[in-house]
Order: sequence, then C-alpha cells, then structure tokens
Amino acid sequence: MRAVVQRVREASVTVGGEVLGRIGQGLVVYLGVGRGDDESHVAYLAEKIANLRIFEDEQANLNRSVRDIGGAALVISQFTLYGDCRRGRRPSFDAARPPAEAEALYERFLAALAGHGVPVQSGRFRAMMDVASVNAGPVTILLDSTRAF
Repeated sequence: MRAVVQRVREASVTVGGEVLGRIGQGLVVYLGVGRGDDESHVAYLAEKIANLRIFEDEQANLNRSVRDIGGAALVISQFTLYGDCRRGRRPSFDAARPPAEAEALYERFLAALAGHGVPVQSGRFRAMMDVASVNAGPVTILLDSTRAF
C-alpha cells in the first residue's frame, strides 16, 4: 500500500455536489492499494499513520501525532499512486490492485485507522471526487508498506 499523507488545517471531499467527508485539523491520506498488499500492509500503514509525529509541540518540534492533537483523518482512495511513468508518457497502472479487491483492503484500512483512535472520514471508492484542503506547513509524507521509500 502507498500513502501520501498531508497535514491539514481542514479538508473535505465532495462527489456530485454532495459533501461526503469533512475534517478540521488532521490528515488527508491518499491511499493506493497494490497487487501484493494484504492485511499485514493494512495494519502497518494504519499504525504508522495514526502515530506519525508530524504535528508541532510547544517548542515547534514535530513530536505529536494526529491522535495526540485530537485530529481526524480524511482518507481518499487513489489507485494512481501506483502509476508507473518510467516508460513513455502515459502511466501504467498494472501494479495497482484490481478495484473489487482493492476496495476491500481500503475499507479494512479505514476500520484499522479508526481502531487506533483516529476519527475517520472518507470519500467514495471509484468515484470522481473533488478534494479541498488547506495544507498546514505544508507537511507531506510519502509512505509505502513495503518500505520502498
């Protein structure tokens, strides 16, 4: 699994004019599911993101997690995180998990993150979504459950 994690002041996701999710201070997590991903990848990323220390403490050091600050997460499915652009100009998405299988792991990730005490909002899997956010910092972190980076 791959995730792009952004620290935000606020964020929302809209589909067809309907707001599906909205958070205040916290994280926007763009989540991609790869072909080799399983429950261990879900558990690793959920725990990592829940405890990722990217919020400032009283000394302006990045020592607090989203849980520590009482924040929330807005999780958006994004298969394009597995886009391979090494050849040509059109990305290949062969490494992304097929949608039916990816959706099940995406849903498990939502539950796992919530199980770590993080309030979770989400978009709609396979929908064209409009995501609005106010990045704080900005702070953006790339994560990969295989520890590729």
